[in-house]
Amino acid sequence: MSGMGLLLDAPSRCLRLSGDFPAVDIPAQGGGESVPLNVTADLSAASPFPALTDMAIEIVVPRLGWSMEEGTFGEWLKPDGTKVERGEPLFVLEGEKSAQDIEAVDSGILRIPPGGPRPGDTVKVGQVIAWFVQPGETLPVAGAASQGQSAASPSSTTAPQQASPPPALPPTPVAVATPQAVVTASPRARRAAQELGVELANVQGTGVTGRIRERDVHKAAPAATTGGGPRISSPAVPAGLTAIRRTIAARMLESSTQTAPVTLHRKCDASNLVNLRRQFQATAATGSTAGTPTYTDLIVKLVSCVLAEFPEVRTQWLPAGPSIPPTLDLAVAVDTPQGLLAPVLKQVDSQTVRQLSANLRSLAERARAGQLGADELSGGCFTITNLGTQGVEYFTPIINLPQAAILGLGRIASEPVVVESGIQAREQLPLSLTFDHRIIDGGPAARFLAAVAQAIENPGPWLMS
Repeated sequence: MSGMGLLLDAPSRCLRLSGDFPAVDIPAQGGGESVPLNVTADLSAASPFPALTDMAIEIVVPRLGWSMEEGTFGEWLKPDGTKVERGEPLFVLEGEKSAQDIEAVDSGILRIPPGGPRPGDTVKVGQVIAWFVQPGETLPVAGAASQGQSAASPSSTTAPQQASPPPALPPTPVAVATPQAVVTASPRARRAAQELGVELANVQGTGVTGRIRERDVHKAAPAATTGGGPRISSPAVPAGLTAIRRTIAARMLESSTQTAPVTLHRKCDASNLVNLRRQFQATAATGSTAGTPTYTDLIVKLVSCVLAEFPEVRTQWLPAGPSIPPTLDLAVAVDTPQGLLAPVLKQVDSQTVRQLSANLRSLAERARAGQLGADELSGGCFTITNLGTQGVEYFTPIINLPQAAILGLGRIASEPVVVESGIQAREQLPLSLTFDHRIIDGGPAARFLAAVAQAIENPGPWLMS
């Protein structure tokens, strides 16, 4: 604002202020002679109030899943004082089922407070763990402390009087710290280093931007233990205390207490399924088996075909009651170093066998690497688990809530079977179906298992339908 006029009128005891807006009369506090003032200076430049700056932006712990209330802090991927752009990986957070790289949703200079979270600390959803600031900004911590001190100081006098304002203090500039060399490692790598007694500072990382991975720690472990004399490593944190392990324990307990589980067992002839996979192997373009569907891939596709005819088996028990999902999304159990995970394949019925095989392989690899998102671990209507690779035949799978059934696959083995009054060696596959008797009765469950066995025994027509 410029070209402002001031007129002090003693008889009317008012101060008239005029400028680029309608004139305003301000009552004067005392009398005196009328003093006309003509001020044309730019008063905005002489304002005693400091110019406003952008406020520091809070960095909070996100919610990775709908039931997540807290998580385990993995590590900072950027050191204190670094300029961070939106979308860059900022820190690692371990949720209920996986550890994820959390990206920055804003830009600025990263400032981590002295009491910030350290690897392994438990953090609450919504907790402020750091800030983004601009050069010259004050830290919110300092401002809050000064406010607390001001509020705690009692008034020196009890008589009501107008206290003189304290002298304005200039804002404390935030110095841009020089980025320090920090060790970035995945949570699995940190646990392995603690168990093996390996110093992460001496490990060469092979991940993105030099991040240390678990295999890097194992590779460096022999070199770290070749020093003279025995070495006593620090005690490792038991795997049972991880957030993922606690989540698995809670889900298993919920399933055993909130369902009426019944398990049916039967054996089917998988000879045609074995021959079908051999045909895939024979037609591989490069002669490699890398792109050949596994037995699990083929059975997942066959089960999706059968599930289309048994809607009650793919029912979910939600808080509002039983519900049948509109799409055929199947979960497949994957054994990972962090624990048992069940990533979900979306719309299996619309995928070809080769597409399904590639997608399932990608899900399994990312599950073992701890890179799955929360949406990839939820929403399935049926689960398939395979212990046949471990030599197991029959077992009792635990229902994956809120689903109503789960199918267990055993070891395919060649056994003598009576065929048309003769004995032949046939490939036999044990099947174990656990279902929730609150939703599914024994008859429909047995018919579903029989249909699955029939699809495995004659896979061609089912895959072509």
